Amino acid sequence: MQRKINLLLLCFSLLGGGIAFVLGELLLDQRPYNLPSIVLVGIYFAIVALGVGLGCLLAEMISPKLNGWSWKQRYLGWSWKLLPLMVVLLFAVGTLMEFVYELNFGGAKPVKDVVMVIDDSGSMSQSDPGNSRYTAAEALVQRMDEDNQAAVVTFNHDATVVQPLVSLSSSANREKVLSVIRNLKTTEGGTNISGALTEAMGVINSDNKSGRGAMVILLSDGFSEFDTSKELADYVNRGIAVNTIGLALDDPSGSTLLRDIAAATGGQYYDVTDANRLGDVFQQIYDRLGDRSLLTVRSDATADSPYYAGVRILALLLVGTALGIGLGIVFDNRHLARSFGIGGAVSGLFAGLILEFGLDGHSFGDAMIRLLALLVLAAIISLFTFVVPVGEGRLSRKRGRKADVSSSDGFPSQRRNRGSQGF
Repeated sequence: MQRKINLLLLCFSLLGGGIAFVLGELLLDQRPYNLPSIVLVGIYFAIVALGVGLGCLLAEMISPKLNGWSWKQRYLGWSWKLLPLMVVLLFAVGTLMEFVYELNFGGAKPVKDVVMVIDDSGSMSQSDPGNSRYTAAEALVQRMDEDNQAAVVTFNHDATVVQPLVSLSSSANREKVLSVIRNLKTTEGGTNISGALTEAMGVINSDNKSGRGAMVILLSDGFSEFDTSKELADYVNRGIAVNTIGLALDDPSGSTLLRDIAAATGGQYYDVTDANRLGDVFQQIYDRLGDRSLLTVRSDATADSPYYAGVRILALLLVGTALGIGLGIVFDNRHLARSFGIGGAVSGLFAGLILEFGLDGHSFGDAMIRLLALLVLAAIISLFTFVVPVGEGRLSRKRGRKADVSSSDGFPSQRRNRGSQGF
């Protein structure tokens, strides 16, 4: 077996991976038609297949070092027809791997219950004079799915459960929660975050339905004494994420506390300076409710799970293998399919490790990690190029023609007259 490296193919593969990254990020950011994650990830990997496949095909069309000039003259048109098959293959594999990744293993529970803990202390009259936090909470309840349950806790120097957990499966229940939120108003007093989270945990414990996970959205503009390791023990042990929002925080102690609460429980911290943006932030938190995607950081109880770490890495290994086999299909050469498949497995393994240990929940940083994973995937796979000498044939043969003797590039050669200079 002879190894041939086409540097142009490497460059074009990286270029295709880069273009795929840009298109993929637009897809993840816009999420058209509210596509479910399973379909979204499938489309993402289909775009990767199109970018890398198109780049490799163009490189070989310009400089056919892997397949030889006979392939370019006789089979290039066939390769263009096979490119969509590679795209479909990656869509199918990506969709299947995302489906497996979203399954709940090891007792993991899907997050369905949302407890909103909202600061209504006196300082909120300056931080949020227009009561945008209540408007944001109301809009979130209106958008929640029917299988969600919602609860509301408010706090100043005391904490009050103004709405226990209630199912949103009926319009009457949903309207009940909305009515409670509409009647909320800023009061007086300090900021008792400890009491608020204690009440929130009490609300969660009051629900006797099994198989449901919960999360908390905590919004505040202040600071209070809080023992993170002690007072968050129940949240940490039960894998309940507390997503925190700091509104117009001038005191760094407040943002530090909220950031620590989110980090300790596996939630996310959002720093908001303009109260009018709260609606978008509430929606962003809900969109990531129990988020478990091959392309993003895990934000549910499985955040530190070795099971899902292994599943993600294995899934990317299989995606990379499928990408390599797809390239072999495009070139209609089983030997390239074998070498590209091996390269795809290696590159998929590295890409999976990069995603698993690199993603941290920060938008820009996660985008750069995905870019690195794609470039590693495109680079390694394009370097595993081995060509088998005379005697081996193509993946497929045209109907109605007898099998030709294979050429040294792994493809059938036409019969040549002795002394002929061309194909």
